[in-house]
Amino acid sequence: MRLLSVNAGRPKAVDYTDAPAGLTGIDKQPVEGPVRVSDPGPKGSGGSGLAGDAVCDLRHHGGSDQAVYAFAREDLDGWERELGRPLANGAFGENLTTAGLDVSGARIGERWRIGPDLVLEVTSGRIPCRTFAGHLDERRWVRRFTQAAAPGAYLRVIEPGEIRAGDPVEIVHRPDHDVTVELEFLASTTRRELLPELLAAGDALHPETLRAALKYTGKPAADS
Repeated sequence: MRLLSVNAGRPKAVDYTDAPAGLTGIDKQPVEGPVRVSDPGPKGSGGSGLAGDAVCDLRHHGGSDQAVYAFAREDLDGWERELGRPLANGAFGENLTTAGLDVSGARIGERWRIGPDLVLEVTSGRIPCRTFAGHLDERRWVRRFTQAAAPGAYLRVIEPGEIRAGDPVEIVHRPDHDVTVELEFLASTTRRELLPELLAAGDALHPETLRAALKYTGKPAADS
């Protein structure tokens, strides 16, 4: 398992986003050399965990629980065949393009060590949005991506560090529950009846997902 590329985006004005000032950082490009990754701070004020990477809509993106977004090269290859077009590393707006790692099959709370120092923890899947659809410029993209249920993973930073393309990826902790990114994504999108199953992952869940699961089951937030 290894890191194929580290990808970062600069603010870009587009006509397919409702973000403030019409800017987006979704157009990620591979970065040469080391990139520092650290906790960006709470959602709403913190952006990307990667130095030099822009998050332009802090209402919906970035923050500690969505500090880094990873997507598997194998899944990009599958979409290349489906769409009939090449997709470079970073094409889905991911910060990390991986090889040999089942990203959407990772368990919530699973921890990855990348390079010598960085440790990340899986929190949730990526919910497709208007900006993603506009960036890809594919018809019915939000529906198609949702139906595939292989959303890639958002991660929080447990231990900061520098990473670069080619670094090994090691799973250093795998929880004993069965709540995967795919299951969390399905429960959050098309199969709400699965929300109670997510509670097995506890506080490792993205806080918004945890609140949704507690609300669905009628449990008070204090029980988390």
